[in-house]
Amino acid sequence: MDACREPPEDQGEESTLVVGLGLCGSAPLLWRTQDLKEVRSRGLVGALLGSLPRTPRQNARLGRPLLLLPEEEELLRAQRAAATLPAANQVDRLQDGGAELRRHFEAEQGRSFQEQSVLALEDRKAALLRAMTSSHTEPDPGEADEAMRCRLLALDQNFTFPRSAMAVQLSTSRAGLSYCPEAFLRAERPIRAQDEPHRDARYQVFRDLRGRGFFLTSAGKFGGDFLVYPGDPLRFHAHFIAVCLALDESVCPLDFLAVARLGSNVKKTVLLCSPAAGGGICYTSLQWSGMA
Repeated sequence: MDACREPPEDQGEESTLVVGLGLCGSAPLLWRTQDLKEVRSRGLVGALLGSLPRTPRQNARLGRPLLLLPEEEELLRAQRAAATLPAANQVDRLQDGGAELRRHFEAEQGRSFQEQSVLALEDRKAALLRAMTSSHTEPDPGEADEAMRCRLLALDQNFTFPRSAMAVQLSTSRAGLSYCPEAFLRAERPIRAQDEPHRDARYQVFRDLRGRGFFLTSAGKFGGDFLVYPGDPLRFHAHFIAVCLALDESVCPLDFLAVARLGSNVKKTVLLCSPAAGGGICYTSLQWSGMA
């Protein structure tokens, strides 16, 4: 894959449904179910962020809201398919999103309370059994069994688990690197500044690849700009790591070696993507073949 390609033609008329964007700072979030379905139908993936109390933050269990990439938001706005919701009480102002989220949250709390009640009762029974079996007195075995059954039955009938004792997951902010000295956060290549020309190049590359039917997600953990999938990321592995560069941008050879080596290790092809003067995108593939 090594050629300058023209931008794809329009793929028919887009849907007229407008999705509602809720902004958290500058991060575009989608809350309504129909909005998630709409952007998915347009081939935009995003990243789910939400979690509920007592539900581990695992990839398979995350839910709404959906965080969009800046390029996904810009593409939706360019297609006139997105509108920013009012800043105040954005979630509550969604027609069905806020109420649905609250119902889901309350149902999840009720389910969690029932699960924790059962676990607490089992723990109390186990403690009672340990206390009775470790007693130094040795009465008749039949009487001991009968006494144990009576105690367990009384515990079943009288045990109550207060809601105030529930264990919940709190959504707290983490300091992360905010306490690190500034000198530690300064870095040269391969970390590149997200200046205006680079943001524009990212968007042009994103729009071109999406127009060709590819699905894209963030590739920060792979040292690139986008992971490029041949189909739905739920069904396919990414084939490419897209790195967006200007045509006249100079890059250190060690950066090329590093990203090509990384792509080889994760079984993906690195694409250098540069917007051309004529409006197309120039794609250059890198594949690791060994050190000379």
